[in-house]
Amino acid sequence: MRHDTAGLLSKKTSKIRGALLPVGLVLGTVISLSACGVSDNSDQDKTAVEQGKAPMLDAGIWPKIDNPVKQLAETEQKITKLLGQMSVEEKVGQIIQAEIQHVTPADVKKYHLGSVLNGGGSMPNRNKHATLKEWLDMADAFYEASMDTSDGKVAIPIIWGSDAVHGHNNVIGATIFPHNIGLGAARNPKLMREIGQITAREMRVTGIDWTFAPTLAVAQNDRWGRTYESYSEDPAVVKSYAGEMVYGLQGVPGTKQFLDGEHVVATAKHWLGDGGTEGGTDQGNAQVSEQELRDIHGAGYVTALGAGAQTAMASFSSWKGDKMHGHKYLLTDVLKHRMGLDGLVVSDWNGHGQLPGCTNASCAAAVNAGIDLVMVTEEWKAFFENTVAQVKDGTISMGRLDDAVSRILRVKIRAGLFEKGKPSKRGIAAQDGIIGSQAHRDVARQAVRQSLVLMKNNENILPIKPGTTVLIAGDGADHIGKQSGGWTITWQGTGNNNQDFPGGQSIYQGLKQAIEAIGGTVIFKADGNVDRQVDVAIVVYGENPYAESQGDLESLEFEPQEKTGLPILKQLQAKNIPTVSLFLSGRPLWMAPEMNASDAFVAAWLPGSEGQGVADVLVADKNGKARFDFKGKLPFSWPKAPDQDVLNPHHADYDPAFALGYGLTYQDQIHVAALDEAIAKGVNSDQAVMIYKGRTRASWKIFLETDTGRNVLSGAYGATQGDGLKVMTSDKDIQEDALTLEWKQGTSGQVGIYAFAGSSFYDFSVFSRDKAVITLEVKLDQAPEHPVTYDILCGQDCRISYDMTDKLKAQVGKGWQKITLPLADFDGADLSKINAPMIIKSAGPLSLSVANIMLEKADTE
Repeated sequence: MRHDTAGLLSKKTSKIRGALLPVGLVLGTVISLSACGVSDNSDQDKTAVEQGKAPMLDAGIWPKIDNPVKQLAETEQKITKLLGQMSVEEKVGQIIQAEIQHVTPADVKKYHLGSVLNGGGSMPNRNKHATLKEWLDMADAFYEASMDTSDGKVAIPIIWGSDAVHGHNNVIGATIFPHNIGLGAARNPKLMREIGQITAREMRVTGIDWTFAPTLAVAQNDRWGRTYESYSEDPAVVKSYAGEMVYGLQGVPGTKQFLDGEHVVATAKHWLGDGGTEGGTDQGNAQVSEQELRDIHGAGYVTALGAGAQTAMASFSSWKGDKMHGHKYLLTDVLKHRMGLDGLVVSDWNGHGQLPGCTNASCAAAVNAGIDLVMVTEEWKAFFENTVAQVKDGTISMGRLDDAVSRILRVKIRAGLFEKGKPSKRGIAAQDGIIGSQAHRDVARQAVRQSLVLMKNNENILPIKPGTTVLIAGDGADHIGKQSGGWTITWQGTGNNNQDFPGGQSIYQGLKQAIEAIGGTVIFKADGNVDRQVDVAIVVYGENPYAESQGDLESLEFEPQEKTGLPILKQLQAKNIPTVSLFLSGRPLWMAPEMNASDAFVAAWLPGSEGQGVADVLVADKNGKARFDFKGKLPFSWPKAPDQDVLNPHHADYDPAFALGYGLTYQDQIHVAALDEAIAKGVNSDQAVMIYKGRTRASWKIFLETDTGRNVLSGAYGATQGDGLKVMTSDKDIQEDALTLEWKQGTSGQVGIYAFAGSSFYDFSVFSRDKAVITLEVKLDQAPEHPVTYDILCGQDCRISYDMTDKLKAQVGKGWQKITLPLADFDGADLSKINAPMIIKSAGPLSLSVANIMLEKADTE
């Protein structure tokens, strides 16, 4: 179906519950699944399965893609020759991908490993500020180990993969582009090719061959923590972008540029349905029909594979209850045989270990289903031994193993890894002046300009005119880390400051430069408290960085517990200061109060490192005319209620505050009326309060404190430690959803979660003391020999301690177990002023893992 959004902005308007919207925006962008040949028969399918009459799966209903990268006879002959020279052990080594923190060059040589990756926040030598030389030295060391034939093994170059998902975002000084949701707002497919090419060039400088991008999810539930990795809820937008991004990353098949020294291998991910899970749950279950899976969630793969994408990554998620990592029909029958992927399928971070009967260390089912390269981040040695045994006993056939290795070799040969030499000598590797170059930043700045969506501009507050005195406020104004979001230097994008972005500009810096250039005056007060006359205020606020499941939400209300942006807006409103909201977010959120307290409202998404791009559009020239107009259109429908998490034109009862495709320009004279703010606010006694669930709540930090000071945890591999005490992230159910705390002999420090935002407190008083508990899941292999306490801080000079030593001893060796601490036992605590809901202290050596710390109603059953 052709999805035509041309001419959507019309002078004719329709009032939709307070928001005046162009008529075409409500009806013109509705995706008709029936017109696409899609019928939502998931309920019938479910019933059929329950009755033992599951519908027959037919890969023939999927599009047949003509792979533009043709198989060459010399390539296939080389693959056959290499296979004939390799032992079972060498072949098994080739299908393993290990994380760089858990593998050495000596391991690569000994086990004949096929690939390594650096996870989010993982840098050479665990150095956040790793130099270009450190990146290249590590790449060279892995390569040289893979080519060492002194032990009689066949020389096969290793391939290094990295999540360069909005630029080469793991590297300090790289150009950071807007996240995909912002790019989707730009509606500019040609720009995607430029962004892909720049990303590839900056990766090549560091010697890395392969990016795990682009993400082709078509997010349908905005509570999903990966919504910002999706270009749009509209499959037509994703489809129009996917092929262009692949062309940019890899080059165009059939040209000399294809996978040359300035391009990298691309990955179409995550196959399939990750954006369609029930409840927007990350790694959840997509209970949709096969037609919807194809036409909505598969749309981007048509153009990505049509552009020659060499790899695909399997999704953590499930389709109708079956994990994608074990789904032979979709991985092999559809993706490989029908849609023509003759490159490799890589698993996601230990995703194979989630299959029934599997562990991270053993999973024949994933290989048999069609996973070719298994991302076994840490337990890869055990996986190697188990897989060798499974091949030798026939659990995994030699034919399946040879097919997997053939696909890996095919990608490596096409990428020229056998001929290009070590990474530091390939193409533009090691060249100065490429990473973060001005030319690259100019393209990122253009992307920022085009991604901004003007949602409200009552009284024509924007653009900012010459000679204006402007107050700039908000915690996002001078914070490049916040404006860049997750997957930026660290996995979650946390722990970064402006000094981590050399060459970048915060939004405040960009606005200040532009406003002063036209004779204006800028006052910067983050809290918005100004005691002099100003003409207009710009408040920059929004979501704090997150990635993957740590960004999953219970509702779409912005700041449901503690409002930080709204008080600033109301304070300015009370002073009759015209106010512009510049909202940073990875998804649309319900924020009627904030919109109503703003004269103008701009959705800026997560723009990345080039803050000047915002100023280009918001600030006029010396003649008072706009330098650049707004071009952005909503890539996702904007909710009018916090429970409108599924809000897409093809779903029933589509009733947004602002429809898919909405976006004003400076030519539009549209007054947006007040939105409905009626909603129950705050926490009630039936709700559980998350203290730590893969991350802390906003404004709280994980800290480690010893006699020599306090450190804050930032990034999985920047393990915080001091005086024999260490805290780091670890895996329980999914990637980095737990904390491991280690005390050495003679250490008495503490690890906790604390409100670092000044006098910020959390009010737990809605919970009845005798009907609530603090719960946490724990794992420990050895009983503590000294007291272990769980404390809470409740205002100045208020600390209540709970001795949980015996509770911990009872769980030793049992794996993950839940323990409960009755709130009544914290007698004397002022529950209305909790500024540290968890502090764990040990008086002696201890290794303790904790996860899922909650305050919730006691289980009375």
